[in-house]
Amino acid sequence: MDTSANPTGSAVAEPSALPDKTQLAWLALSLAPGLGPRRILQAVENVGSVTRILELSLTELEALRFPATAVQCISGGQALRDAEDEWKRVRAEGASLLAFSDQAYPVRLKEIFDPPPLLWVRGDVQLLSQPAIAVVGTRHPTPYGVGMAEMLSRDLALRGMIILSGMARGVDTAAHKGAIAAKSPTVAIWGTGIDVIYPKENKALAEQILAGGGAIVSEYKLGRFLRRRTFPGAIVY
Repeated sequence: MDTSANPTGSAVAEPSALPDKTQLAWLALSLAPGLGPRRILQAVENVGSVTRILELSLTELEALRFPATAVQCISGGQALRDAEDEWKRVRAEGASLLAFSDQAYPVRLKEIFDPPPLLWVRGDVQLLSQPAIAVVGTRHPTPYGVGMAEMLSRDLALRGMIILSGMARGVDTAAHKGAIAAKSPTVAIWGTGIDVIYPKENKALAEQILAGGGAIVSEYKLGRFLRRRTFPGAIVY
């Protein structure tokens, strides 16, 4: 086991050297420009196999109504090369990928309108399939609100619920702290890449989440910085 520290300061287990072909295909499509979750999932359903999409001709890709930039990226092999490079970075971070077709992919997440085809995960992937509840709220709560969010989260965690939140300032931070106080794992859903801590003052909190057996999850690639439309994270379990 490789226990070298990652940027959040926690010890991690080194994942397998290479992803399987299916997971690499999901990654390639997720990185192709102009392809959103709905378009990717519809294409996989139409073609019948995510790996088959990477083998399609330019004309066949155009028939899927992919934008020209995505067609060129996939048909020219750039999407696959980008996926291989991203996987190396994921591996170096001690993180893992969870594809839509993986058995561990959260069943409830598949029920939303546009589930992410791929999740980037640092920590315990199995937490995503356990009974959980999201505790989120304002970034500018009153002291009473902070106390209640932390107390509620602690009590729920003591009763076996996994606390999900976005690790934002305010209520989100209090929710994670409540779970940690209950010595329970908690899951932080980020609107950035899992290597980009936001807000920066929560670096210690991210370390505590991982050290406590929790997880940090994102639907965005490594290095992705905060954008208004990606925060808070769109993932809901």
